Amino acid sequence: MPSFRWSAINSGGEVLRGVSEAPDSAAVVDRLQRQGQIVLSAEPADGRWRLADLLQLELGGRRALDRATLGEVTRELAIMLMAGQDLDRALRFVVENVANARAGSILTGVRDKVRAGSSLAAALAVEPRSFSRLYVGMVRAGEAGGTLPATLERLAVLLEREHSLKASLRAAMIYPAVLVIAAIGSIVLLLEYVLPQFTPFFEEAGAELPVAARALLVAGRLLGAGAPWLLLGLVALALMVRRALAVPALRLKADRLVLRLPVIGRLVQETMAARLTRTLGTLLQNGVPLISALAIAKDALGNRAAAAAVEAAAAAAKGGGGLAGPLGEAGLFPRRTIHLLQLGEEAAQLAAMSLKAADIHDEQARLILQRIVALAVPVITIAMGLAVAGIVSVLLTTVLNLNDLAQ
Repeated sequence: MPSFRWSAINSGGEVLRGVSEAPDSAAVVDRLQRQGQIVLSAEPADGRWRLADLLQLELGGRRALDRATLGEVTRELAIMLMAGQDLDRALRFVVENVANARAGSILTGVRDKVRAGSSLAAALAVEPRSFSRLYVGMVRAGEAGGTLPATLERLAVLLEREHSLKASLRAAMIYPAVLVIAAIGSIVLLLEYVLPQFTPFFEEAGAELPVAARALLVAGRLLGAGAPWLLLGLVALALMVRRALAVPALRLKADRLVLRLPVIGRLVQETMAARLTRTLGTLLQNGVPLISALAIAKDALGNRAAAAAVEAAAAAAKGGGGLAGPLGEAGLFPRRTIHLLQLGEEAAQLAAMSLKAADIHDEQARLILQRIVALAVPVITIAMGLAVAGIVSVLLTTVLNLNDLAQ
């Protein structure tokens, strides 16, 4: 019996691939459809198909929409559907007005699948690197409930808020980074190029450089000779850390450690709480059941310890318990999160309270980041200023000694 290699989308929005034996491809499709899966392809499992599939996985899999483009596309699609346009025309408008060719190629593929009879959620699920489980799950719920335009509007708001928070975090770190780079460049310039210029004058006069100047020269030579090895060492260390974090147990411990750090830990907690509550509130507002919403929301946290806490809370909620209690017992989320979620449960307004909590946590994360930057900038300025001032004082002392020798 021949073998067929197939790909399909399950009820959770995941793309599955496998090999099945059947009389023909129609039998494979019929079997998968009876299992509740949406079939994307069913091809003979010969070498040519495997090579094409490999190329699709290795090369095509790298394509992805960035968050900013995804937010713009979602907003435009929501506007077109709210204006009464059909889905095909809305997708065509988005494809024609998208910013870059990569995004256009991805969206064209989505439109082609929709025109071939696929649902929008199924077409999006084929591109998991561009459209997350959260995105696909909300679109599926919107299609099932006949509220796709409103769903896309909520998705656009969610993506824009996340992008705004990340942009704030990046922007706040630019100034400290520029300070550090400028100070390091000044130190390297003084040690590598300025200070060595005095050595020939002292040699001609038959005198030695001052002790401090000689120490700085040695430090400069060591820095110049050891810089490539230091860079290689840092790269090797980064690769080792990345490999270690690929081990689930070590990643779990590392994620717990990050959440316990004095200042950075609180920033991570507030950011993580904002992601959880905004994702949860948006899903619940869109009609997704609580357990399914928690299963999707935990993947948006980026922290395995917090994801495990959410998973445990989902199990408790599935058994009839509340959500806020198990999350509070984990001790990984801010108390404000637990109180607001508990209030939402008691008032049967969990979706609305989750979204309000997300706004509060977004603002708290920005305030914490502002405090960190406000503290870091003077500390970096003073530390680097002292280092540069020390080197400059050594240079001035060397110049004075040189004048004494000339006299």
